[in-house]
Amino acid sequence: MADNTLNRSELVAEVANKTGETQAAVNGVLDAVFATVSENIANGVKVSVPGWLSVERTNRAARTGRNPQTGETLNIPASKGVKISAGSKLKAAVK
Repeated sequence: MADNTLNRSELVAEVANKTGETQAAVNGVLDAVFATVSENIANGVKVSVPGWLSVERTNRAARTGRNPQTGETLNIPASKGVKISAGSKLKAAVK
């Protein structure tokens, strides 16, 4: 990790090493976790792993914006976003 980034394959390899599972098994579990989180967030369900993180869907109201090149006003439609919050254990780990 020379660039301080842990990519998916490196994450899978580390988890497999720590658990004794195969990389294929870990990769399958990771796929299932992301699919489950995505489905629940899309349905408006907050996903929380106490102490580690929580993920929830947010709603952005429609608003008026401005084109920075022309100065023309434009309407920005309402949209949905995702909010990820760190839990206490994750915050403590980075201190």
